[in-house]
Amino acid sequence: MSNHKFPVKSQVEEFRTRGYANDDILPKTEEKRNMSWVNYFTLWMGSVHNIPNYAAVAGFFVLLAPIHVVIALILSGLAVATLMTVNGRAGTKYGIPFSMHLRATYGATGSKLPGVLRGMVAAIAWFGVQCATGASALLILISKIWPGFAEIGGGAEFLGLSAPGWICFVLFWLLNVAIGIGGGGVLNRFTAILSPIIYIVFGAMAVWAVINAGGIGKIFSFDYAGADYGSRNMIFVYLMVIASVMAVWAAPGASVADFTQNAKSQEDQVKGQYLSLFVGYAIFGLMAVCILGGGAIIYGLPENFADANQGGVLYIINNWDSVPAAVVSLGVFLFTTISTNATGNIIPASYQLTALFPKHVNYRRGVIIASIIAFAILPWNLSGGILEFLGIIGALLGPVAGVMVADYYVVKKQEIDLDKLYASEEDLKDPSNPYYGTNMMAYVATIVGLIFSLSGNFISALSAVSEISWIVGFGVAFGLYVILPKKKVQ
Repeated sequence: MSNHKFPVKSQVEEFRTRGYANDDILPKTEEKRNMSWVNYFTLWMGSVHNIPNYAAVAGFFVLLAPIHVVIALILSGLAVATLMTVNGRAGTKYGIPFSMHLRATYGATGSKLPGVLRGMVAAIAWFGVQCATGASALLILISKIWPGFAEIGGGAEFLGLSAPGWICFVLFWLLNVAIGIGGGGVLNRFTAILSPIIYIVFGAMAVWAVINAGGIGKIFSFDYAGADYGSRNMIFVYLMVIASVMAVWAAPGASVADFTQNAKSQEDQVKGQYLSLFVGYAIFGLMAVCILGGGAIIYGLPENFADANQGGVLYIINNWDSVPAAVVSLGVFLFTTISTNATGNIIPASYQLTALFPKHVNYRRGVIIASIIAFAILPWNLSGGILEFLGIIGALLGPVAGVMVADYYVVKKQEIDLDKLYASEEDLKDPSNPYYGTNMMAYVATIVGLIFSLSGNFISALSAVSEISWIVGFGVAFGLYVILPKKKVQ
């Protein structure tokens, strides 16, 4: 099968007779491939600008001088684009979702654990964190319009949130659930409208910061409190930034087939993703450094500047005297966070739940289940230390992505047998089926990669590993899987 031949209807209908009744599991036929490069461009361009990303950049200020932060972010954008396009080729070529891409890599039984890591752990935790940071922005927005809102409840807290905090979290959580239930069609229209607004508003914020901070020269030469740029190897610090950005994209990077299965062609997904992520991160890097650096000069640099709930861009906007400007900026931040949350978290989580329980869960039920779990984990307790959270997410999913890429390119040579991948439940129990059981070598590589990438959290001498956990996990798992003998066991 060439890279441009789509699954035909006759194949899909045959797969239905084998028990694959859920459309979310089946390959996408040509008439359902509706995403051009423009759709990918608007999808990811809007996803770059969200509150956790700005909080991460605020954390980078203590690692690198401002100009180096911009350069590191551009390189990070290229790295993310490469992962997305490389790991997305199988989805476009065969029209398969992430859950079936996992089956092709780990086996019919073995695919469940990495699916849980991506869809149940990373996606749901990220969904909750994004809801928590968005709720913090919503609290500031409402308080700007109604100053007495923040005093409701007299400051009393329940499970770590005040009454206004609970109101804002529930409201923002419901908005995210609604967009998630709408699915990819609603999301495409949503991002197409949102993307140009994002760059108008954030461009205006960057101009405001440059003017009020005394010029871009002052921003790029500002001495950030607590920064010690000469204490670490520059190359390693660049890798730290790149690893953190890769961790932001670790979940969609692993499950990108859920999006590339809708591509009209390989050219569309490659062009759209490279353009959006390279251009997006180049503009985002410059804007974020100007906004955050300028804001730090104008309003000072608090200790919690890298706190996603209170610091960074929220700290700056909260200091504005202009209510209309604050409302517009916060409104755009809220919508970009919703877009990112739907794209990278709730949609993939729902697909994975559908794959794990195809007889009981469809896409909409998956959205509701994942959303309830995300609520129940009290995610506002996770979102303060954003760089540490990213390190854990990177450690979990870097190895999965490493094995998937190694398997598809080095082992399978970009060839997947759809007929055997979508075998009946009975035929999948036949050891002669290449997707039978568990690919134990894939498991070994993943687990070893996971141990290496998490080692810095438990062994002080290896603490540097936790700062580049995605890179370590991906590299170890990729390399080990390539050299291990390929043998399945029952």
